[in-house]
Amino acid sequence: MGYFILLRNKYKDMALRDIFYAIQEFTEEVLFAPFNALRALELENWTAANVMNWFFMLIGSVAFVYWMLQLKKFNDNNEEDTSSTSHSYLGGDN
Repeated sequence: MGYFILLRNKYKDMALRDIFYAIQEFTEEVLFAPFNALRALELENWTAANVMNWFFMLIGSVAFVYWMLQLKKFNDNNEEDTSSTSHSYLGGDN
């Protein structure tokens, strides 16, 4: 009877272990496939391998320019409160 309990525990652990191995294989082979392709491409063409980096830098630059233009627009219309006591907790008049 004790042998069957040990055998059952062995296969239960093996099934649980197989689930984790399946998750590992899925992430390495499927989810990381684009990154593996970019890593292989980097040996041939550095610029093409970093195209996503260039894309995100472009988005950040456009957002920065837009933000600066909005700040300039509010500053030119004197809508910006530039006093150091713009919040009551900084010591402004109550």
